[in-house]
Amino acid sequence: MEKIIFEREKCIGCGACAAVCSAHFKMADDGKSELIDSKSVVGNFEKETEDAACAKNAEEGCPVQCIHVK
Repeated sequence: MEKIIFEREKCIGCGACAAVCSAHFKMADDGKSELIDSKSVVGNFEKETEDAACAKNAEEGCPVQCIHVK
């Protein structure tokens, strides 16, 4: 099981994560990305998943490094 952590405050809304990983990310109405089916934990959004392969691609492609896969 891996954990995806998304620091939404840092998000600049470039859409790279949603483009490479629509299984976990989508663009929200405010122009920023959203981690699908996540919970808010101390200002970040987190979710656990069995398949974080595309989330790792999103982590690598994020220009502001606000996605972390652990």
